Amino acid sequence: MGIGCSSQVKQRHKPRGVTIIYEDDALIIVDKREGLLSVGTDRDNTGTAYHILTNYIRKGQLRSSKRLYIVHRLDRETSGILMFAKTELAKRLLEEKWARVNKIYLAVIHGTPAKKEDTISSYLAENSAYTVYSTLDKTNGRLSHTAYKVIKEHGGLSLLEVKLLTGRKNQIRVHLADIGHPIIGDRKYGSVDGSAGRMALHAWKITFHHPIISKTLELEAPIPKPFYSLMGGRI
Repeated sequence: MGIGCSSQVKQRHKPRGVTIIYEDDALIIVDKREGLLSVGTDRDNTGTAYHILTNYIRKGQLRSSKRLYIVHRLDRETSGILMFAKTELAKRLLEEKWARVNKIYLAVIHGTPAKKEDTISSYLAENSAYTVYSTLDKTNGRLSHTAYKVIKEHGGLSLLEVKLLTGRKNQIRVHLADIGHPIIGDRKYGSVDGSAGRMALHAWKITFHHPIISKTLELEAPIPKPFYSLMGGRI
């Protein structure tokens, strides 16, 4: 396969749990479903997007030397755009300019923020229970910034367009909970509403300069159906 978007995925090797958005010799970018781990943990290293896509690029050849390189992660509960590199060079070049990658999320939250558009900033740290929290202690936390804009309100809920300005674990979830508006279905950070059947956070759009070819890519993962239901059927 040459550099460029693949036009067809053979059915017998089609990966389950992810939908391929873009693929070439350097990258594979997918729409990950909620509930699927991005990469392995000590307890689970097979039921992951990484494992599924490694099997896919090897096309069933167990002894294949083909592998994927982790560029970033999504929380298990978050759906949407997830990127892997196919070469070590592509991974390194992406990581060097990752701060310039434009990442847009959608989130449905409880209530409506007092400011319809704002940037939330705090130092984020993690405790022994793996819960991320904001702290005033600069020596303990890492400075993090999340920009948001309210794009629709319905039935006591709001749909936000969220721009990730830094990439910390659980950053969007913690910052929205900090301002008193946790994400629907995010029980870890304060939501008591499970009506969507999932956490309402979706990695929606990504814009970046391809690390190998001289081209800017703008990709989008379709908005999940539960988001439409929460917003009265239209977004």
